[in-house]
Amino acid sequence: MTNHLDWKIFGTLFFSMFATITGVGIVVPLLPVYAHDLGATGFYVAMIFGAFSLSRTIFLPYFGRLSDLKGRKPFIVSGLLSYVLISFAFIFFNSIGGLIVLRLIQGIASAMIMPVVQAYVGEICPKGKEGLIMGIFNTSLFLGLSLGPLIGGVLNDHVNLEAAFICMGVLALLGYLLSLILLPPRRFEKVTVRRNKPIAWQYLVKDRTISGLFAFRFAHTACIGVIWNFLPVFADVNFSLSSSKIAILIMLSVMISGLTQIPMGYLADQIGHKIFVTLGGIVVCGAVGAFSWADGFYFLLSASIVFGLGGGMAMPALMAMSVQHGNAKESMGSVMAVLTMAHSLGMLIGSLLAGIMMDFFELHAAFLLGGVVMLMGWGCFFFLIPKTVIPKRKPDLQTTIKVEP
Repeated sequence: MTNHLDWKIFGTLFFSMFATITGVGIVVPLLPVYAHDLGATGFYVAMIFGAFSLSRTIFLPYFGRLSDLKGRKPFIVSGLLSYVLISFAFIFFNSIGGLIVLRLIQGIASAMIMPVVQAYVGEICPKGKEGLIMGIFNTSLFLGLSLGPLIGGVLNDHVNLEAAFICMGVLALLGYLLSLILLPPRRFEKVTVRRNKPIAWQYLVKDRTISGLFAFRFAHTACIGVIWNFLPVFADVNFSLSSSKIAILIMLSVMISGLTQIPMGYLADQIGHKIFVTLGGIVVCGAVGAFSWADGFYFLLSASIVFGLGGGMAMPALMAMSVQHGNAKESMGSVMAVLTMAHSLGMLIGSLLAGIMMDFFELHAAFLLGGVVMLMGWGCFFFLIPKTVIPKRKPDLQTTIKVEP
């Protein structure tokens, strides 16, 4: 961890993450329609989306730890270049099987980028400003999530689907070129000059703090999956809301969460990271459960705003704690990979469980389930995280390694 932030490196990583998330967001709303036009059934549409999460989840631990050993830059530039090639490949693959294969490869590329970029940012964070810097960086995610679907929809409506794929490829290409040119060679990275090996996975997964961080991130993302997948259906069936109003409900929570990342990250640095994660979790839990008692658009609107606010309170502080723990364990890539795994699994399992609740009970039960999952994740975080969250390395795990030039 440094005493000052290198804004050139930070800006490059910020744009690389923004380009990646925006590119994915551009095509995600369009892929179901595209696949359906190719003759895909509901099962194959689910396979196209699930392939991305599946391959990313499998490869996250591998690339996270490997970046701790070999350096960050090689994986970032390789992942972004893969995104460029995949983006243009979408234009030429016009079969369902081809789309599934591309999404599998895209998931692997995502596993090379997301945890590694976050680990790099964590390593250049000035001490005592982890919440603020991670809050600033997190806005790249929320900007991408907000602008991606909008750009994709406009391009598809006014140009064609191929233009959306090209746009995704151009963004990834810009991120690749910036990372290739502006990120310093790997021999200058922190991971290549340290004295100790990163802690092995068998020790990392038994760590109480890692378990608490994982549980909270999983639960919060599961709630996002519930809202993104079932709020549109709930709003349409119960209140006959227009598509534009439904879009406002979804995008507002993302926007509020994004806008509050920086101030909440700054306050968390001053007051305490665990306090902000704890309070944010309570707000999220209440908001997602409140959807089930909605009586109209404005109630749903208020719940969306409160949900976004809770996420904005919790996430910068959670990432700051992850940065502190990753630095202490000298395993930043592995720690960030664990949190990204929690994100992927939460989105997948949360949506699946909510769908089961909707099928066997009533639609509003999906939101009650989300509240229960969040409460459980909050409890795991609160009781597993010790008061002092910056651990000391155990002497028996300190192993000197020789770094390749």
